[in-house]
Amino acid sequence: MSQKPALAADIGAPPPDRAAANARTMLWVLLIVYIFNFLDRQIVNILAEPIKGELGLSDTELGLLAGPAFAVFYAVLGIPIARYADKDGTNRVRLIALALAIWSAMTAVCGLAQNFVQLLLARIGVGIGEAGCTPAAHSLITDSVKPEKRSSAIAFYGMGVPIGSLLGLIIGGIVNDLYGWRIALMLVGVPGLLLALIVLFVLREPRHLKPVEAAGVARPAQLSTGEAMREIFNSRAFVYILIAASVTAFLGYGKALWTISFFIRSHGLSTTEAGLAMAVVLGLAGVFGTWFGGKMADIFGSRDKKHILTFPAYGMAVAAPVLFLGYYMENWLVAVALLIVPTVLNSAYYGPAYACVQGLVRPQARAVAASIMLFGQNLIGLGFGPFLFGVLSDMLAPTYGQESVRYVLYGAAWLGLIPAFFFWRASLRLKAELKSG
Repeated sequence: MSQKPALAADIGAPPPDRAAANARTMLWVLLIVYIFNFLDRQIVNILAEPIKGELGLSDTELGLLAGPAFAVFYAVLGIPIARYADKDGTNRVRLIALALAIWSAMTAVCGLAQNFVQLLLARIGVGIGEAGCTPAAHSLITDSVKPEKRSSAIAFYGMGVPIGSLLGLIIGGIVNDLYGWRIALMLVGVPGLLLALIVLFVLREPRHLKPVEAAGVARPAQLSTGEAMREIFNSRAFVYILIAASVTAFLGYGKALWTISFFIRSHGLSTTEAGLAMAVVLGLAGVFGTWFGGKMADIFGSRDKKHILTFPAYGMAVAAPVLFLGYYMENWLVAVALLIVPTVLNSAYYGPAYACVQGLVRPQARAVAASIMLFGQNLIGLGFGPFLFGVLSDMLAPTYGQESVRYVLYGAAWLGLIPAFFFWRASLRLKAELKSG
């Protein structure tokens, strides 16, 4: 029988049974929060074509809305917010609840936009709110779960990415066809305000459950920003993982937006049909891949630490040619079927990569380490992926017309070999650099 996640032993910590229950509750609540995080972030993808039609936008402007408008503020604000989360007196639960309330409200405001500038500003607001979520959540999970279970625990949280994307595709596609894109945005934004209250009343800050000073044990000294940065970037494994994860995000966010447009333009699907097709690919396959990657990392990483990243490295290398074939096929059902396999393989990195990041630094720098990863993934990935894919599509349109997106995706498929290489390089450093606690 598999061991349930439990709080790490510490003076003043709750009994093991209650600690395990607290950890399970925390993981489930944080998963739901992360589902809303990606639901609100990614629903714009399925709504891109109707938004373009009503507001008269170009592909470049669509890419700007889906990418830089959100990502620049998300990435830049993520690091100072993470520094705040790493401070011993910070209540990370309250921080997450506040962030959730802000991004949910701004998602609803997106539905009120009457032009490109208003929608751009609202998307910036979503990015500002979401900057406060994941670094604090990763830090909470790492403080609450045993080191040998971190990959699967963080992967469990990471399932919010494909689940949120899946729900965004389904809800956005169906509600858009019935009531329009504005109602779709309002419908997914408002419930997050209620969830923020639930977070406040259900979760507890683990730091408040561990009164070590009362037992005469000194707390670890806090690190300055410079000290935290030096510790993080002195790890060669971290640098390799950062590069690999950033390129993965660049390709993933670009494909998430433009594969939908590809099915609509090249295969003639409606937004509902494209949403359901991509829900299978990005949603179900992504959920399984994220979960499976975490499990494989825990199982094989316990034998040799380098194998924590073996599955992501080799999986991405295998995914590249299969992904190319998926975009090449003229039958959309065959295309969807072929895209399932690379989606599973490309999703497996989340738990292993972020668990390694948490293990490469001391506890006082964990949220900052996660925020730097998110900085790279969102500024490079979300910031430039959808945008540059859109620019390339506009450049190729005079030659290939509606098929321009297909040719952009051809190139994106083979670029997946880049993160495969860097994950492999990072795996060779893990035995020497991973810390035990």
